[in-house]
Amino acid sequence: MSGMPGNHRPHVRMQDVALRAGVSPQTVSNVVNGRTARVSEETRARVIESITALGYRVNQSARSLRRGRTGTVGLGIPTLDSEYYGALAEALSERFAEHGLRLVIENTGGAVGAEIDSLATSRLDSYDGFVLALAAGDTDHLVQVDTETPVVLLGERALSSQFDHVVMDNVGGARQATGLLLRGGARAIAALGGVDADEETMPALRTRGYLEAHHALGVDVDRALLVASTFGIEGGYGGIRRLLDQGRRFDAVFALTDASAIGALRALADAGIRVPDEVQVIGFDNTRAGRFSVPRLSTVEPGNAARADSVVELLMSRMRHQDGHLERRVVVHPVTLVERESTSSPPGARARD
Repeated sequence: MSGMPGNHRPHVRMQDVALRAGVSPQTVSNVVNGRTARVSEETRARVIESITALGYRVNQSARSLRRGRTGTVGLGIPTLDSEYYGALAEALSERFAEHGLRLVIENTGGAVGAEIDSLATSRLDSYDGFVLALAAGDTDHLVQVDTETPVVLLGERALSSQFDHVVMDNVGGARQATGLLLRGGARAIAALGGVDADEETMPALRTRGYLEAHHALGVDVDRALLVASTFGIEGGYGGIRRLLDQGRRFDAVFALTDASAIGALRALADAGIRVPDEVQVIGFDNTRAGRFSVPRLSTVEPGNAARADSVVELLMSRMRHQDGHLERRVVVHPVTLVERESTSSPPGARARD
């Protein structure tokens, strides 16, 4: 008998894959690195079949040494159990793949310690760049961070003078959402997840927009309608159930997230309350689930696609100019209202999406 038993294969080169698939080595490289915008589906399938048949494996270590980089970008998010952060990760993954980069997800749990640990040099050495969706850290925490790896922060407010930051217009979005409810006739609006605090956190900023909308239209605010709640479906459901059990009167709900708004819809339906005839409901984030809720959920679109584009553009620019000096940049995208069936509006004014 000749040869070795088992699954031993001779070294397979990219050129071998290209020859079998009938394409150029560059096309194989494009498929391996996710740069498939100009590669037909038939060609891509042929390359993948050849890779599988020949047992081709990318030598990541050698490639990283040649390029002086790892080929990966990290993304730190506060939770994996969130449609919003899942959509963010998907959008960033697709965009980085166009640059030949893989996205690796880290779960910070929304804890300050984990967020700062994710920016430690020992961790960042594994990546060419890092995106942190900041949920808990603030200026005092970030000033400790000293790294040469390009970092972009994604969050509620611009905190750091050393990192680029893509900021969500929480105040403006909440102001528009609450204004829509007020113009639709609401006068007792529950802020689901709202807080009575002078902070720069997401709930405090969205509560600020809620209060500003009332002030602009001369409508008094009942502080008892700032409803403590977590931001998932269960939190929204529980918050509205508590209001109903207390006999508290309200004719609209501004939920600080779409997930909590969907929980509110369920609680109102269980209580036999019609939306929007008796109580209007609006969320924030424009997640997919809101398009299929009953009724379809009005919401705030925070410019998610544009924000993902900005994150990638900022990080790629930092990665290309690591030896030069670039001014810190802060990007804020405008928010827009998406009016659907859960709020009152003139006929024909609701978005059809």
